[in-house]
Amino acid sequence: MSEISKLSSSEVKGWLERETSSIFVPVHTKAEKLLDEMREALENLADASEMLLENSGKEIGKRNMKTYGRARALNKLARLFLDRLRQIKAPEQVSYDSLREFAQETQKAFSVTEVDIRNWFPRISPFFIFDRRKFLTVFENAKDSLKELANFLGKEYVKTKTLEETFQLLDKFQTLEKQLEDLKEQKIKAENEKALIEEEIAEAQQKIDALKSKGDISQLDQLSTKIEALSSEVKHALQSLHKPFVKLQALSLHGVGSGLTPDELKKLGQYIESPFEAFTTEEADYPLLRQLLQKLNRAMSEGKISLKPDKKRKAEQTIDGILNKNSLSSLYQRCANVTLQRKTLSKSAEVEATKRVLSKLQEQLEDLERKREIAESEENVVCRAISETLEKIRNCKTSIEKNVFDFMGKEIRIE
Repeated sequence: MSEISKLSSSEVKGWLERETSSIFVPVHTKAEKLLDEMREALENLADASEMLLENSGKEIGKRNMKTYGRARALNKLARLFLDRLRQIKAPEQVSYDSLREFAQETQKAFSVTEVDIRNWFPRISPFFIFDRRKFLTVFENAKDSLKELANFLGKEYVKTKTLEETFQLLDKFQTLEKQLEDLKEQKIKAENEKALIEEEIAEAQQKIDALKSKGDISQLDQLSTKIEALSSEVKHALQSLHKPFVKLQALSLHGVGSGLTPDELKKLGQYIESPFEAFTTEEADYPLLRQLLQKLNRAMSEGKISLKPDKKRKAEQTIDGILNKNSLSSLYQRCANVTLQRKTLSKSAEVEATKRVLSKLQEQLEDLERKREIAESEENVVCRAISETLEKIRNCKTSIEKNVFDFMGKEIRIE
């Protein structure tokens, strides 16, 4: 088993050039020579076509009826030749694929030109005999040059095609490695930007937490927590009245005779949507709620509102507890006290000033969060690009190592 040669990515191209210079350089030099000869042959053919165009044009100008028609035919034919030749593009850099494509393109043009010559030159005869002979001589020389190029491609150059592709892969490999280095730098930059933003976020959050823990603001937060708990308690206390209230509202809206005043109807909607707000905005002893319950009780007794027995029983118990036993008295007092405390505290100069600072800090924090999302997105894009580039590099290395073994029978490992 042959020994595996381990080469760094920077060494492999030089090593391959040294190992294959005796094979590749002569072939590549010959390819360049044949391409130059083919370019020259096409230029000569273009000159010959220009000659046909110019001489036929002069004959057309003479208006000689004997030659006029054939001169026009040759003039048109010469233009076709020139247009066809202009479409053939010789490669700037020599490679097997570019040279093969060039040869195929030229062969197509020559094949069509041969058909035109076979069809039209006999019709133009016997006129322009010297011009036609000169063109045909140049055309045959060009065909010979093309034949030599095609033979070279099929017999000699094709043998080094794998080697040439390997050099192209090495150029691609080095480009990918440079791209990888650039991407790694971009990743470091993105990570640093993200870390800086996260530091600013932590700093802003610390300031917000510090302000919220200060005297009145902290007390305000505690009151808000109490209000949330009381809100749940109010909702639970009035839960059995929700469905009856909805039916009472429907009764009123349909004009069947609920007996509700506009203020009562408005308050009813508030109790349905936001029981705590409705309850805490009542005056002492919650008179509007009492009026609503009295009219609800009457509507239920008169059969204007129908409920399932269990729901009706629970609603009647709740109504009786509120109207006759003051079951909500303690809850109302607690709600009123906490709501008043929050209202009073919210109007203090210290709280107002702190709220303004908190608002600005919160805006700053939201802006920083958006910047962090952008930074994370950019970092993810770079990470994906790094993964894709690494995969391309791995594929390139595998192809290079395989090509070297196939062409030279030597095992290498690019590290």
